[in-house]
Amino acid sequence: MRDPRSLYELNADVSVPAGIPLVAGLTGFADAGSAVQQTTDYLLSTLESTVVAAFDADELLDYRARRPIILFDGDHLTDYRPARLSLDLARDELGRQFLLLTGFEPDFQWERFSTAVLGLIDELAVSSTTWLNSIPMPVPHTRPIGLTVSGNRSELTDAMSVWRPTTQVPANALHLVEYRLQQLGHPTAGFVLLVPHYLTDAEHPGAALTALDAVSAATGLIFPTDALREQSREFLARIDEQVAENPELSKLVGTLEERHDAYMEGTSLRSPLTDEDGEVPSADVIAAELEKFLARRRGRDDESPLGG
Repeated sequence: MRDPRSLYELNADVSVPAGIPLVAGLTGFADAGSAVQQTTDYLLSTLESTVVAAFDADELLDYRARRPIILFDGDHLTDYRPARLSLDLARDELGRQFLLLTGFEPDFQWERFSTAVLGLIDELAVSSTTWLNSIPMPVPHTRPIGLTVSGNRSELTDAMSVWRPTTQVPANALHLVEYRLQQLGHPTAGFVLLVPHYLTDAEHPGAALTALDAVSAATGLIFPTDALREQSREFLARIDEQVAENPELSKLVGTLEERHDAYMEGTSLRSPLTDEDGEVPSADVIAAELEKFLARRRGRDDESPLGG
């Protein structure tokens, strides 16, 4: 393996204090509700931060699969926006410092990338590592977004993980980082947000709120969330309005609510997703019904949060 340190360039002008936490969120796979993208964008736009290490996109990114954006302005090109993957030093609302790893999930060289991240964690004496992911689930938008917690911090798993399956899942790059950190005994936690299946393609502000609350629980960091909370209230109000206008959708949401509540009360259901036969038809049905419903009303409402 080539030297993992050649994957990134360190900013020699930044001094990182020892013993601070690392928070990570990479985009590119299964980001239901745009939870990771919203959370990292929100942190970078609202908090003071400085780049500590910038990773080489030419080594890690498949540009043909995830093309960067460039602006065509009348008769010329401008405003090229290259993909970014970086480790930043940031401060929370109380001024406490932490490291923030954000940007695209690498397409290539996962082993080398994970070794590079582990090397930075060791070199910078990181106290703990917390990372975010989100997946679609047949759960209702009328209930708080649940979490599945992985890693070796049992206090977080015991207190916050509502679904603990034993199953094979498609891995992402931060799964590999977590796996390697567990082998080293480094305190690590991965939070998987369980986002309503029918809102997967929408930007769900409540998902970002849940993500920030989870990071706060794991790290003690405090983030400004008033703007996100207001956006979440408005978003859910619009969803409720659209569902209320269609009796079939209301029935389907009610079914999801019953299954969710039964599971949370400790019944024999295997997960918050399934009925007694282990079937999960409701999510597909509700997604199809919502799409048909929205197709009918797009002419009078072009700003539906459920899709364009």
